[in-house]
Amino acid sequence: MLDFKSIFKMATVSLKINKMRSALTSLGIIIGVSAVIIMLAIGSGTSKKIASDMESMGSNLLMVRSASANSGGVRMGSGTKPTLTLKDADAIEKNARGILAVAPYSAESKQLTYGNQNWSTSIGGTTASYLFIRNYEISSGRNFVPEDNKNCSKVAIIGNTVASELFGDVDPINKTMRIGNVPFKIIGLLKVKGQSGMGMDQDDLVFIPITTAQKKIFGTAFPGTVSMINVKATDPDILDVTQADVTEILKQRHRIGKNQENDFEVRNMAEMQETIKSAVRSMSFFLGAIASISLLVGGIGIMNIMIVSVTERTKEIGIRMAIGAKASDIRIQFLIEAFLLSIIGGIIGVIVGVLGAEAVGMFSSKDIAISGFSILLSLSVSGLIGIGFGFYPAYKASLLNPIDALRYE
Repeated sequence: MLDFKSIFKMATVSLKINKMRSALTSLGIIIGVSAVIIMLAIGSGTSKKIASDMESMGSNLLMVRSASANSGGVRMGSGTKPTLTLKDADAIEKNARGILAVAPYSAESKQLTYGNQNWSTSIGGTTASYLFIRNYEISSGRNFVPEDNKNCSKVAIIGNTVASELFGDVDPINKTMRIGNVPFKIIGLLKVKGQSGMGMDQDDLVFIPITTAQKKIFGTAFPGTVSMINVKATDPDILDVTQADVTEILKQRHRIGKNQENDFEVRNMAEMQETIKSAVRSMSFFLGAIASISLLVGGIGIMNIMIVSVTERTKEIGIRMAIGAKASDIRIQFLIEAFLLSIIGGIIGVIVGVLGAEAVGMFSSKDIAISGFSILLSLSVSGLIGIGFGFYPAYKASLLNPIDALRYE
């Protein structure tokens, strides 16, 4: 009677005798496992990047935008009809429930100059609360104070890209640049945020007081209006209540009846973030499912080769059965061979997959995140595939009649 150790040794010897065939048999598993790891790494990296971008935008946010303007029957898009005002922002802050901070915001692209340097970027008119709401931090200098907006002060806070383009290695704090032809004293420099998931440079911007922007830079035909009001709630659980209050306050202030269309829109950023995250999760699952097809193909390859192996080794099986080997011993040996082919292929596939994922991250702009879970999952699945697809050949081998097997040529 053969013990498990002897059976295992016979299985490994059999694989070593046919090294090339064993390697080619494992190739499908190697490709499948490496593909799964690379695809899941790309999907997981993308998901983490989006989550990071969402966090940099701020949490518990409501974005209130002006309605769409119509021109000749053509809707011009959100924010094109100036209906929101600074007084609307004040009313929301004073009367809506669950409010942590409110910041009006308007932006236009303008030319900046300092000495013989110039740069075109987005100028955002806002208040000190905007930096808190959108998770911007001051690297050096200071934030706006209430007096800056009250007095229409010509002061500015700039991002790192603007600082590099205009000032190079010179400290920009207390320097004076021009926005158009208007001089502005730089009072603050923002911490670096980098690119967003949409490829936008979050450091290429300038903030100035909203009142200064309206009266001295933008030259709006509608004094006091803003394109957006940012609202930060105290807690995600109360965000729906805050949204309902904001909507009701604006409807009352704008005298909008029950059957009238709102001249503003309120976007719940939490819902938008969850939608995007759900889409990314679905994408990751889809990529992993496609890559898993390679594993199934590899499993079919193992089954085919093992069936061929059973046919080639019929006489060997007959001899072993004639000297006392049981059907279960034959079955276990072939299962071990299939399992070893699969798990060895899985280990090599993990190595190839990790190296491949790192190469993708190195030579492309994609964010890569290799998780231990994806490695364990791939190895577990490859092992199960070896056992699953190796069972039929092993079962077929165990059913051979010793007399017929010995006569087989």
